[in-house]
Amino acid sequence: MRFWKLTAAGNDFVLLASAVRAPGAWARRLCDRRAGVGADGLLLVRRAAGGAAVRYFNSDGSEAFCGNGTRCAAWWAFAQGWAGRDLRLRTSAGAVAARVMSRESVAVDMPEPRGLRLGLRLRAGGRALTAHFVEVGVPHAVVPVRSLAGLDVAGLGRAIRRHRAFGRAGANVDFVRRAGAGLDLRTYERGVEGETWACGTGAAAAAVVAWKLGWLRPPVRVRVRGGQTLTVSFKTAGGLRLCGPARIVFSGEVRP
Repeated sequence: MRFWKLTAAGNDFVLLASAVRAPGAWARRLCDRRAGVGADGLLLVRRAAGGAAVRYFNSDGSEAFCGNGTRCAAWWAFAQGWAGRDLRLRTSAGAVAARVMSRESVAVDMPEPRGLRLGLRLRAGGRALTAHFVEVGVPHAVVPVRSLAGLDVAGLGRAIRRHRAFGRAGANVDFVRRAGAGLDLRTYERGVEGETWACGTGAAAAAVVAWKLGWLRPPVRVRVRGGQTLTVSFKTAGGLRLCGPARIVFSGEVRP
């Protein structure tokens, strides 16, 4: 079975264009960084009218929506000749539009932000914190910090991720600081259960919170852990557009 390895600003994915049984088990197998290909998640992509249908599974096998994964799937489908520069992608969060902006640069329309709650006072990891909640396809807790250097993203993120304020589903946790005219971001992701080098939905959530708090005006440039930048634009209808790098790293074969 052929696979492709892709990356989007440091978020990395394995992509299969073949139907598989038990996709969650495949995600756990292929995403294993010691015994598999190694990735944050698995993309299952098949051809569909106007572009592709995409399913995303975290490395623990749970299914979710993924902004950077959707952008990678769009670039891959374009590179395969399935569609032109404008694509329609069917995802777990509904149909979204994507556009290939230039070589290895893709923008995708994100699910409309929902459930915004600002100024949540929490105690987690032995610290008193202020968090802001918003759902952009998946739930996010955005936590402003003074410095990201030396921050225990894994430990503190794990404590906040399962806080009762976010219900049984929990939330991804985005630690964010203002950096000039943009934001710096580090994210602890559900389903990966650790820090990832980028998070598209996290960048979108951080941009929404920064705008609502009056920090910045859109478009918002978000520098992620991998050192690259994602740009979040606000559409007139209330939605968001996420733009950034996406590329195919290599392809190979794996035994079924």
